[in-house]
Amino acid sequence: MFPAFLDLSSLKAAYASGLSPLDLVDEVLARIAASDDPAIFITKTPADDLRAAALDLLARAPEANSLPLWGVPFAVKDNIDVAGLPTTAACPAFAYRPERDATVVARLKAAGALVIGKTNLDQFATGLNGTRSPHGAPRSVFDKDYVSGGSSSGSAVSVASGLASFALGTDTAGSGRVPAAFNNLVGIKPTPGLVPNVGVVPACRSIDVVTVFAGTVGDGVAVRKVIDGYDAADPFSKKAYPVRLPASGLRIGVLAGTEREFYGNAAYEALYDAAIERAKALGAEIVAFDYGPFREAAELLYNGPWVAERLAAVKDFIVSNPADFDPTVRTIISGAAKYSAVDAFEGLYKLEALRQKTLVEWEKLDVLMLPTSPTTCTVEAMLADPIARNGHFGRYTNFANLFGYAAIAIPAGFDAEGHLPAGVTLFGPAFSDDALAAFADALHRALARGMGRDRHAGLPEPSRISADDDGLVPIVVVGAHLTGMPLNHELTRAGGKFVKACRTAGDYRLFVLPNASPPKPGLIRSPGLDGRGLAVEVWKLPPGAFGRFVQNIPAPLGIGKVVLDDGSQISGFLCEPYALEGALEITELGGWQAYIQGRR
Repeated sequence: MFPAFLDLSSLKAAYASGLSPLDLVDEVLARIAASDDPAIFITKTPADDLRAAALDLLARAPEANSLPLWGVPFAVKDNIDVAGLPTTAACPAFAYRPERDATVVARLKAAGALVIGKTNLDQFATGLNGTRSPHGAPRSVFDKDYVSGGSSSGSAVSVASGLASFALGTDTAGSGRVPAAFNNLVGIKPTPGLVPNVGVVPACRSIDVVTVFAGTVGDGVAVRKVIDGYDAADPFSKKAYPVRLPASGLRIGVLAGTEREFYGNAAYEALYDAAIERAKALGAEIVAFDYGPFREAAELLYNGPWVAERLAAVKDFIVSNPADFDPTVRTIISGAAKYSAVDAFEGLYKLEALRQKTLVEWEKLDVLMLPTSPTTCTVEAMLADPIARNGHFGRYTNFANLFGYAAIAIPAGFDAEGHLPAGVTLFGPAFSDDALAAFADALHRALARGMGRDRHAGLPEPSRISADDDGLVPIVVVGAHLTGMPLNHELTRAGGKFVKACRTAGDYRLFVLPNASPPKPGLIRSPGLDGRGLAVEVWKLPPGAFGRFVQNIPAPLGIGKVVLDDGSQISGFLCEPYALEGALEITELGGWQAYIQGRR
């Protein structure tokens, strides 16, 4: 009845056939109890609490699959707040119990997902291997002698083991990608700033990213679209603008010459070469490029002043509780004290000089494809040489967030003995996240390596991502930009195309904004409301016009994800709730045009 891997498509089909979230909860609890890796979780959601969450879901959304992630179980890295569960960052003395969810967790819960627990990690998210925790080292699901990858170790293993449909991690240096490679998963690393970090214990606050582990690119992107979106409470949050990539003939940069370094792992090098050939067969143009400036930037992350940002995150705690740190983590973070403000500025100057050099390479490329990790190792070998071997894992990951890139890691196959998996990562410019996903999905399907521990599973067809051939970006409009309304010309003059008239999901409310000229509505979501939805329209705009359009939206309006009555999510107009205090509510009229007609 239950698939080995709890992908979104399989779960939705099971729910449509009558499965209850309570049944799923019991299955997940049984799987956790039977797990052969006791180091996956730091805190498990108590069984009664998990069942209560399923009952609450049924009360507010009784219809199966009526929310985007209805009844979907997920795990959360234990440096991300979940109300009611302690946040420890793998340091018991640091633990606190948050009163509210991190923004990303709140958005997932609102979409119907169920938190099954908080997962293990390299302490304070400092490491790429998964061994730096007082709670033990999660292991590769394919060989318990080998590392799981880190720092999001437990998150990756929970998904690969079939305990969760997806899991949240974080990524500063590669922590949302390396564990994906070592456990045959997809790792979605958004553009820094696309997903808010409110409620996340920082590692390097200026470049940290919340990530998603999933079985397919489609599943990972579906989750990312729930959690992304601007949040003013995060000082590094950004309002995204879509960046397109060529629909065909993608130019992919690959390693060549002396920049190829696999630390003697011939099997991983062979898998990288096989992925290049698969990409070529999919129509990509393969281009050798100079990895040198990217490598130099990667070295800045741990051998430059950015280590001081890790110290800034725990500066008081490391003074009061030095003995509570993992020895390797303490060595790394304490070493930051040698850097001065002058060093920080000089590091920034060097990074920007390297960025200029990378722009020369980007002129001949659309995306990069690199080994996610050039090698792996046993837990024993990692503990014997923790800093050098960890550095090997980050050779092709550390630069990504410093340069602000989007990245998607996918499985690349198993070594000649069919023993251990490897992966490759596709990198694109900032906010190319959606454009990058189509080719990443196609390449994952061409490589056909299953999902997590189930290496022979076929990738579900409903999760397939198709390239948007018209290159236009969809947007939901609710008020003055509707057909026949006074601002509709802003869409048509920008080359916008009408797609359809439809309705929102039933939990939206509509208000009249006071003192707006021309009159404008304010749309907000009210989880738990069981309404009939509001009349809206979907339009499409050219990417450049979309960016300018979003930039000119006046406060208190903004762009967020609007859920439609078919469950799809499209960027659209939303209003900040503070502006609606005392405003006239017109939800019962069913839409803005009905209100305007009534006034006339």
